[in-house]
Amino acid sequence: MGRPDDGTASAMRFATELVAWVATPWALAGHSWLLAGLSVLALIGLPTLFSTPGDKANVIVAVPGWATILLVLLQIAAAVTCSWLAWPAWAAVPATVLAAGTLVTERRRWRWLVSANRLVR
Repeated sequence: MGRPDDGTASAMRFATELVAWVATPWALAGHSWLLAGLSVLALIGLPTLFSTPGDKANVIVAVPGWATILLVLLQIAAAVTCSWLAWPAWAAVPATVLAAGTLVTERRRWRWLVSANRLVR
């Protein structure tokens, strides 16, 4: 089974990642500038460093599909949680709706990621 075409899912996933990349340091900056900076490094760096073969063209450190799914869930959780901590409701509600939509559109890709041929051995 080949990788599913995920144009819409990819766009929604990227938009959710952008929300996480902005909202997380915004929410943490009042507590610690160091944590705010580290959060950006983690949210951008971890998915760049760790990926499942076949899911990205450039795999630096190969991980099984379930690890890639956990990294996406981290981005979604950060986007929702930190948008509510950092922003007013009129901004957090659309971020939450976007994240919920991402959960729905990611299902096909996630099924593919956990299939037998996506496991790192």
